[in-house]
Amino acid sequence: MSPFNLCFSSCVLLLLTLSWRTSTGLPVRTLSSEQCESCALLFRNLLLNATELLKSDVLCFGITSDNVEVSSKTETVLACAPILTQNSGCMMQKNPSFSESECLRNIMKDLDHYAAIFQSYISSSLRSPEQEVPLLRPTLGIIQSLRKNCSLMPNGESDSLEEEAAQMFGDDTFTNRQKMCKMMRGFYTRTITINRAMGYISSGDHRQ
Repeated sequence: MSPFNLCFSSCVLLLLTLSWRTSTGLPVRTLSSEQCESCALLFRNLLLNATELLKSDVLCFGITSDNVEVSSKTETVLACAPILTQNSGCMMQKNPSFSESECLRNIMKDLDHYAAIFQSYISSSLRSPEQEVPLLRPTLGIIQSLRKNCSLMPNGESDSLEEEAAQMFGDDTFTNRQKMCKMMRGFYTRTITINRAMGYISSGDHRQ
């Protein structure tokens, strides 16, 4: 695909996304200043936690591949994009329809998704459960706090993902660890995106 066609396609996608956001009529719900500050701190802790998990050689023990898998099917990247930047001559202006509530809803769906995966992995066949389980428990604890204190989704809006996650892991500990290692790298990448979004929300620029 030529650079022009790629740029044109990107612009069309962004325009369609903005059009969809403005036409959904979703209720406007936001976090208070105190909630926002508290949640931003929890998300920073989550990123630090994910960083430490990747530094450990427990989950990725014996895994030589650097593959990354962001398995969540949410629209967090688009929903939480603060601005539309210039790209290969395609002029884009500041996003006037940024929705804090939509961004946070997608973030919480991400957390639901990864919490289900981590819980399923802990319950599967592990090479070293005495090391792996304590390593992942703090991550689940932070996610639980975020879902309890920072979610804008009404009860029941979040789909149950436990059954889907349970099918990801089997009896082979190496295969399980291989999948989890890719998932953890994807989780780390997504926590970076989430923290950037929370920084933008905390700044209040989207309300100006």
